[in-house]
Formats: sequence, structure tokens, C-alpha cells
Amino acid sequence: MHYRKGEGKMKRLTIAAIIAVMTVGVFTGCSSAGSQMTPAGNQSAQNGQENGTQSKVQNNNQNAEGNTVQNNAAQNNTGNQDIGEDAALQAALNAAGVSESDISRLQVSQDRDDGRLTYDVRFDVGQTEYDYEILASDGQILGSDVEQNKSGRQNTNNSGAAVSMEEATATALAKVPGAAENDIRIELERDDGRLIYEGNIIYQQMEYEFEIDANTREVLSWSEERP
Repeated sequence: MHYRKGEGKMKRLTIAAIIAVMTVGVFTGCSSAGSQMTPAGNQSAQNGQENGTQSKVQNNNQNAEGNTVQNNAAQNNTGNQDIGEDAALQAALNAAGVSESDISRLQVSQDRDDGRLTYDVRFDVGQTEYDYEILASDGQILGSDVEQNKSGRQNTNNSGAAVSMEEATATALAKVPGAAENDIRIELERDDGRLIYEGNIIYQQMEYEFEIDANTREVLSWSEERP
């Protein structure tokens, strides 16, 4: 079979064109694949950054919690531990050498001394007043004061008072149900030329202060306070 030279040349051009098209297709495919992989790479980098940020935040939180625990421990070591009112009272009773059944006019209150938690415990035994400062962390006695009470039963027969001390005492105690004579301290005083009975009652850790007219038995003033 015979063919012209032009026909052979056309065939060669056709084959070259096909090869060129295939080559462009291969490069295009590779470029597309590369473009598709780029977001995946960016996503991996982004995930890595997020994980790093989360780890840093978590570590910071853990450090903050650790610091809080350490600070709380430091506070406990500086006097915030508390043995409680009952133990503080017992420490004061032991120091005074008396039992709880012997005392009256008991008051227990919390306070702070140089940043340390303390208890102020005061009570009477007969006409003797005891006052103790107790360290709340271990019951140590920080200070004490013992005094003889100078107020009490006075002979008012020649005082010019129309109302006796016994009557004034009964008037005051009637306002505090359950209180007894060992819970009250009362004195006859003169105020602006007028005779009055003044004093206080301490019962169940409440303090009541009063003034009573020594001629009319009228209650001139009355206040209540819990220490």
C-alpha cells in the first residue's frame, strides 16, 4: 500500500499532539493533588497550635490550683486552725483549777491577735472574775487576768434609797427568765443627784445591762448584747 509523504507527517503531528495533551494532564493532576493536600497540612498545623494552646491553658490552671492549695496550707500554718469553743473553755478551766459546774456568767468569744485566731474566755467563780486569752490553734494560754469583784450585796438601809437592792435585783432578773442571783452584778450609784441601781446580767453568753431607779423601781435603761 502506498501513501503520500504528507499523510505520514500528519500522523506524526497527531501523535505529538496526543503526547502533549497527556503530559499537560499529568502535570495538571499533580498540581491539583498538591493543592488538595495543602489544606490538610494547614489543618494539621492548626490542630497542633490548638493542642499546644490547650496544654498551656491546662498547665496554667494546674499551676493556679497548686498555688491555691499551697496558700491555704500556709494560712493554716499561720494560725487559722481552730480547736473550738468547748476546748478553749476547758483550757481556761484547767488553768483556773475549777470545773464548769463551779462557774457563772460565762462568755466565750473569738478574736484575732497579731493575725492569730484566739478565744476570749471569761467567767466568775463566786466573787472572783477570770479572764483568759486562748490560742485557737492549740489551746495555749496567751494571757490571763483574775480579779475580785467589788460590786455585790451592799447595805442600802442608810443610803436613802426607797427600793432595796434585793428588790432591784428581782426586778432585773425578772426580765431574763432562767437567770439566777449569781448571774447578776449590781451597785447603787448616784447619777445627777438621783440614786439608781446599775449593773449587768450575763446568762447563756448574753449580756444584759440595766439601770433601775432606786426610788421608783422603774427600769431606766436596758440593753442586750452577745459578745
